[in-house]
Amino acid sequence: MCATALIAGCAPAAEPTPTKTAAFASEDEAFAAAEKTYRAYVDALNNVDLADPATFEGLYRWETGEALATDKKAFTQMHADGWSMDGTTELALIEPADYESGSSLQMDACVDVGAVTLVDDQGMSMVAADRGDIQALVIRFDPSESTETGWRISQVSGRDGGPQCDS
Repeated sequence: MCATALIAGCAPAAEPTPTKTAAFASEDEAFAAAEKTYRAYVDALNNVDLADPATFEGLYRWETGEALATDKKAFTQMHADGWSMDGTTELALIEPADYESGSSLQMDACVDVGAVTLVDDQGMSMVAADRGDIQALVIRFDPSESTETGWRISQVSGRDGGPQCDS
């Protein structure tokens, strides 16, 4: 589940596989950098204009692996189909979940997508009827030498455990 699934709503993704090493002085430093990465990702998502594919690049720079492949396919299709998106995604909560020292980490998040609309070229809503306003997510980060934070988002999926999200 990536940006498009977050907005429209869908089922959780499969379990990830670990990747290579990231260099951080402490676990706290690694989590702080991952949080900065996710905040930049949400900012980029809020700047996407489905009519202008150049705006997708800001989102893609924070992704890798499954997350990148899923969003590239979905955003390309939504653009081709003439869809539009409006509203702002807000990060309500983000906190550490799991750190695989030197290889990857996960954070739990609560993301408010209640103000986000997604409509097709006929003006019909493409948001799943059962999409809640607050999404409970787990975000997996893999090391990256190409971002200033040292992380890229490799997977975003729904979660049942972890911190409670206010609805």
